[in-house]
Amino acid sequence: QLQLVESGGALVRPGASLRLSCVASGGDFSAYTFGWFRQASGKVRQFVAAVNWYGDKTNIGNSMKGRVTVSRDNAKNVVYLQMSNLSPEDTAVYYCAARTRWDYGEYNEYAYWGQGTQVSVSS
Repeated sequence: QLQLVESGGALVRPGASLRLSCVASGGDFSAYTFGWFRQASGKVRQFVAAVNWYGDKTNIGNSMKGRVTVSRDNAKNVVYLQMSNLSPEDTAVYYCAARTRWDYGEYNEYAYWGQGTQVSVSS
């Protein structure tokens, strides 16, 4: 059973940068593509970014396009989400998710999820 643990969430000021990490265990890391989603209080879960098996292809959602980079380190079993120019609208719980496919996929297409890490942006 693949297990995912996110970390790196924090309370930051508007304009700050933050890097989230997702450590995977219990499965073949290289067999999975990974996605990042976020869910603000009272709102639906929203796609942020995804990276394929090799890290040479990424997909960035409209919500944070231009302000986020997703990457992976297959030697360390870690997926990263680098965010910049954060604003209060980015306040949400950020989740790491995994699946075996690389095509269009909403949150329901991901079989494995982490517990989430809280990102709060406030002045």
